[in-house]
Amino acid sequence: MRKDGPSVKRKLFWMILVALVVRFTVIAFLYPRVIDPSHDHWYFGFEEGRVARAIATGQGFSDPLWGQSGPTAWYAPIYPYILATDFKVFGVFTTASCIVILGFQSLLSAFTCLPLFFFARRSFGEGAALAAGWAWVFYPYSVYWPIIRIWETWFAMFLLAVLFLVILKLEHTPKVKYWVGFGALSGLAALLDPILLSVFPLLALWALWRLNKQSKTLRSLLPPATACVLAVIVTISPWMIRNAMVFHKFIPIRDNMALEFRVGNSGKTIETMDIFAGPWLPWINDKEWNEYRQMGEIAYFHLKGQQAKAYIEAHPLWYAGMCARRVVYIWTGFWSANKRYLDEQTYDPAAISLLTLLSCLTFMGLARAYRKRGADVAAPYAIVLIFFPLIYYLTHVERWYRCPMEPIIIALAAYEVRARAAEWLRRRRQVKFAEAPAVLAENANEIPAEPVS
Repeated sequence: MRKDGPSVKRKLFWMILVALVVRFTVIAFLYPRVIDPSHDHWYFGFEEGRVARAIATGQGFSDPLWGQSGPTAWYAPIYPYILATDFKVFGVFTTASCIVILGFQSLLSAFTCLPLFFFARRSFGEGAALAAGWAWVFYPYSVYWPIIRIWETWFAMFLLAVLFLVILKLEHTPKVKYWVGFGALSGLAALLDPILLSVFPLLALWALWRLNKQSKTLRSLLPPATACVLAVIVTISPWMIRNAMVFHKFIPIRDNMALEFRVGNSGKTIETMDIFAGPWLPWINDKEWNEYRQMGEIAYFHLKGQQAKAYIEAHPLWYAGMCARRVVYIWTGFWSANKRYLDEQTYDPAAISLLTLLSCLTFMGLARAYRKRGADVAAPYAIVLIFFPLIYYLTHVERWYRCPMEPIIIALAAYEVRARAAEWLRRRRQVKFAEAPAVLAENANEIPAEPVS
């Protein structure tokens, strides 16, 4: 195992320290926007904040909107319980609880430097890893979003980076205990945000395939693979049992997928972002909120799913166009050139420029990794970039949805930039070396001959 010397540890210490200073400084300026009491503190965690309040006040995992509506499986359990603990200790929707949870999210963002550095170093070398780590320290999305929005996304971002590092190590070991740890941590990540399961099974299969190339026998892969799957099942099964007992229906983790399809596929999204498309949504429209409460969560979500399905079937070309727009939006930040939209999103030009440049560097870095270091290095990065955002292409998008894969993006972009810089410096040195004899000869001609004694 590679041991890091004092020099590397010192560099990482300063990296994290600067990241924390930057983030806590920004908290001091932005936290009042989160503690805004309008709409019953809606911006303090949104639906998850409501569920956390219900837990903290003894109502259980319930009431995700404006009033009492009963038990819910709208969200995975871990982050609402983290918020509820914050509320129990520091008060419900108080300034203290706001600063504490924003500080927690900023800590997660800052410490993402560590797994980012280690998996980038493993893949691309220490120089690229340091560049990636320092880029993360100041990257606007890694600073701004964990401070302005209380949500599970930033914890998911940290866990994806950690588990990505772990899987790069598991490709070299069939030891069951390590695979059990990966499975258990993957299960916890799923209970935080199930979207992470879009990549963890594929990354595990990639690592098993790499082990198979080394061991040359499939039989040796059965124990780690089985242990990993069982660890995931054991970890998420208590929540599955809770959902089955409460709703009398099989709900693995969350039950809101049908609503997510309806949010982005209502036919109202030509000039606005998907999330603002439906004035009928239950967190916007009183009629829909009352319908949600009266019908119950399961029946209401089923109805929204039927409505989304009917609209998509009636407008297949529209749906294909919307999916294409979401792909473009995820990678460039561009949604619409409509004047009303741009008036509302005044910082879009800067965001589009940044995200487009970063995405170009990312895919150039992925191509370079494939050419220079082989498919074994490039494959896990490609898995995340291809499969993580797939569900968002089909349902709807928002600005922070790509954040969990941002460490992967930064690592590839930093690798590309550093490789290009190294090539440029190498060419400069070659030119200077080639010019050196001519310069020496010219200088020699200018030196007068010594007098003969």
